[in-house]
Amino acid sequence: MADYDLVLKHWAPVEADYNGHGNLVLTRLFHEYPDTQKLFPKFAGLAKGDLASNAAVSAHGATVLKKLGELLKAKGNHAAILKPLANSHATKHKIPINNFKLITEVIAKVMGEKAGLDAAGQQALKNVMAVVIADMDATYKELGFTG
Repeated sequence: MADYDLVLKHWAPVEADYNGHGNLVLTRLFHEYPDTQKLFPKFAGLAKGDLASNAAVSAHGATVLKKLGELLKAKGNHAAILKPLANSHATKHKIPINNFKLITEVIAKVMGEKAGLDAAGQQALKNVMAVVIADMDATYKELGFTG
């Protein structure tokens, strides 16, 4: 519970600007891990220099962060939120589980820079996400997706 509370203490700046923070997260993800951009068909052809000004990148990043906010606020009681998310990411989007680890690293950095999440807070976010990712992976395995 303490990990959730620590991250949530710094969540207000993210909530105040989901689009801005979401764009930062996805733009940085695509810059730091270029192969991840190919996993997003509508962004696959965008030049790196065009990501920051792309409204669709901002909107999708906002969607990612809003879902993360739901997961954080559920404080571990996230099965009802996570199951459909894991299902769609395994069966429809075919997103390998490792990519959730990559985006977690990026979200932690962005929250450190923009929301004052210190090293302990960043570790708390990684701890929370380790549980979320393990639960997603279990659903992936149930569905026979090993990506």
